Amino acid sequence: MSATTPEMNELKVRLKATWMAGDYGHFAKYLEPSALEFLSGLKVASGTRILDVACGAGQLAIPAARAGAKVTGIDIAANLIDQARARARTENVQVQFDEGDAEALPYEDGAFDLVVSLIGAIFAPRPERVAAELLRVCRSGGRIVMANWTPEGHVGQMFKIIGKYAPPPALMGPPMKWGEEATVHERLNHGLSRLKTTRRMFSLNYPFSPAEVVEFFRVYYGPTNRAFAALDEEAQSRLRLDLVRLWTENNRAADGSTQIEAEYLEVDGIRS
Repeated sequence: MSATTPEMNELKVRLKATWMAGDYGHFAKYLEPSALEFLSGLKVASGTRILDVACGAGQLAIPAARAGAKVTGIDIAANLIDQARARARTENVQVQFDEGDAEALPYEDGAFDLVVSLIGAIFAPRPERVAAELLRVCRSGGRIVMANWTPEGHVGQMFKIIGKYAPPPALMGPPMKWGEEATVHERLNHGLSRLKTTRRMFSLNYPFSPAEVVEFFRVYYGPTNRAFAALDEEAQSRLRLDLVRLWTENNRAADGSTQIEAEYLEVDGIRS
């Protein structure tokens, strides 16, 4: 793999700071019910060697380990790895959590039976390197499973709005391309004997209003937090209004809470 450039190194520092902003461990508590539903659908057998790529604060890795899997989680954000380790200790669950990069996984070839990424690896800037690494560390006959936001879905729409105010770096591959079937086949098909993609819904449930959800994202979710911080007061106001409008339009609740069905692409492949 060729040496990285100073510009890419600078981008990686920026991305790490983005994901360390806010408090993803707190933010992810509302995502955990749907994360557990996703995990249940994997039907993981006890003893399965799992790598959770972009594991966050362990919302998937820790329940998988509790169910009997041998789990390793990796994330670029050092504070999230600290949170994951602390939670694993508190819950008396054995998981190896490593700080690291999805584009350069520090593991041997074929080290895992299942390589999974729940809305995480899509945010690495060079998707071709991510794809190569997911394939490399998965054993022959093992599975690679991803859940990737689609461009058309609620979260894809949210990032499109944010991008109008705070455009992504030029070196950054569009994360939502991972939610397109043709793109996924192009990136992974050469290393898989079978590849299935299915559009599914991820439930986002908050016991407060759409406007309060937007504020919750601004405070706790790194990308939204950093986008607002980069804007002046007038632009922040316009971004907030656009995001509240989106969350309100897509809200299925009528009791003052917020319930969104956010589309994602489930990617399920068998390693050649």
